[in-house]
Order: sequence, then C-alpha cells, then structure tokens
Amino acid sequence: MPKLIFVNLPVSDLARATAFYEAVGARKDERFCDATASCMVFSEAIHAMLLTHDKFQQFTPKEIADAKRTSEVLVCVSVDGREDVDAIAEKAGAAGGRADPCPKQDHGFMYGRSFEDLDGHIWEVMWMDAAAAGQATAPARRDTADA
Repeated sequence: MPKLIFVNLPVSDLARATAFYEAVGARKDERFCDATASCMVFSEAIHAMLLTHDKFQQFTPKEIADAKRTSEVLVCVSVDGREDVDAIAEKAGAAGGRADPCPKQDHGFMYGRSFEDLDGHIWEVMWMDAAAAGQATAPARRDTADA
C-alpha cells in the first residue's frame, strides 16, 4: 500500500469549506465524512481532512491557530502542468478564497502559485520539470560539494 498523507485542517464552516475544496478540484470521499469531518481527496495519496473546531480539538491539547492571522503550516501540492497551477489558483479565487496571497514563482523549470482557503490556510500549487530542475541546480550542487 502506498504511503498516504492526510492534512488535518480546522474549519469554521464545514459545509462551506467542503464546497470550496470541491470547487478547486478535490473530491469528497463519503466513507470518511460525517457532521464533523469531510475527507477531501486530491489524489490517491493526498487527502485533506476538514474538521470542525470541536472535532479538531479532540486531536490536540494546543489552541487552534487563527490561520487568517498566523501561519501554522504551508501545504504544497504538485500538478501536471503550468496550466493546472493557474486553473487551481483561479478556481480558489472564484470560490471565495484568495488567489496568490504569496508571490507567484516562475523559475522556468518550476512554476508555482498559492491560494488561501476560507479559513486562511495557505496552499501552494506547483509544477516542476524535474529534468530541467536537475540541470538548473547542478552547478550549485557542484559548488557546494567543492567547498
């Protein structure tokens, strides 16, 4: 079985958050949903568990961060192309989130944008040409190895 990642996010309005994530391309997996949680599937390996604050609080003794004021985590997901990066960021903005709370990144071999969800959680979406990235960073790796 491949390793899976479940990003657990506290949300203030579960129904609105679920609709937002569906709008940006995630699929709701009803097997892991109830009145306190929605399991949103981005790929076979990547899931976001949207949890009401009461449910989230069952998993941590710490105070829930206000993601609109503080950064608790930055989540980055990869996509198949530059067009996919743009499409997801634009869908997030159209669904009530905020496209590009962080500067766009374009390094030629790597392209990324970000979006902020309804609760202030920031997601980065990136595409990378791995072969070109290896060539672009090879001189830097050699310089470091020579030091």
